[in-house]
Amino acid sequence: MNRYKLYLPLVAFAALAVLLFRGLSLDPTALPSALVDQPMPNFSLADLNTGELITENALKGQTSLVNVWATWCYSCRVEHPYLLELAERGVPIVGLNYKDKASSAKKWLQDLRDPYVFTISDPNGTLGLDLGVYGAPETYVVDSEGFIRYRHVGVVDELVWSRDLARYFDPSALATTKTERAKGSPL
Repeated sequence: MNRYKLYLPLVAFAALAVLLFRGLSLDPTALPSALVDQPMPNFSLADLNTGELITENALKGQTSLVNVWATWCYSCRVEHPYLLELAERGVPIVGLNYKDKASSAKKWLQDLRDPYVFTISDPNGTLGLDLGVYGAPETYVVDSEGFIRYRHVGVVDELVWSRDLARYFDPSALATTKTERAKGSPL
């Protein structure tokens, strides 16, 4: 019996090594969300620009991206030009300004241009908490019925769009290049 006790530290070390190796091989952007295939959480927050109250019902009617962003988020600045391009293609994007000052957010959108159909102001992070936001940027696909269909943590770029997000949108309704838009392709 005492002989087996000698191997106990070795077995514990091996088990810890396997767990560590498995943890290192996981994709940190592939964070699961309990809300996928669930309705958008109930909320009533102000529109950043108009101050009017917005509820989850405003997200119904068409499939949209809900982009969580903030002025203090460096990655959001990196992502912003691509969001402008998606908006030019006709992709409906709703902004969720997360734990930010309204004055800073308005200036950001004025200086960098506004890709959003409307922007929900979440200064205390209540909607972000309900969504399970880890930080900014995060982007959700919300379908026309108001259900969350996909969650992406990190910057949205051409690779993420083509690999993960584009499949949720009707390609015939979106122009994919400036050349196609110039030729009169539908937005």
